[in-house]
Amino acid sequence: MKGIKASVTRALPVGARVPTADNSGAKIIKIISVKGHKTVKGRLSSAGVGDFVVASVEKGTPEMRHKVVFAIIIRQKKEFRRPDGTRVSFEDNAAVVLKDDKGNPKGTLIKGAVAKEACERWPGIAKLASVIV
Repeated sequence: MKGIKASVTRALPVGARVPTADNSGAKIIKIISVKGHKTVKGRLSSAGVGDFVVASVEKGTPEMRHKVVFAIIIRQKKEFRRPDGTRVSFEDNAAVVLKDDKGNPKGTLIKGAVAKEACERWPGIAKLASVIV
């Protein structure tokens, strides 16, 4: 996992329900924790584009439901700033479910656009991305 170049606003707090953009069998996941994020006492940690999260599958196929999985956030509605000054926002929030903690996606297809920050940080997701924004 590499460092991220943009100053990504963390828009998805713990407890947020995020739809998935892959064909892993999970439809909606609920964020349990954000790995590598430190915060003050009593504040919920939040995730942004390219962040590694631990999540629970809320909706999906019967064998995927209620499982704890790793995921990467690939899109967020809240705009964030890139180093060149442009601001980027997407139509929706989305995540990709991983099969291990190394960043390898469980699915074989990613629907929709993927943020460039997530692809730079996680090469396994960049391989499956059809559109990188």
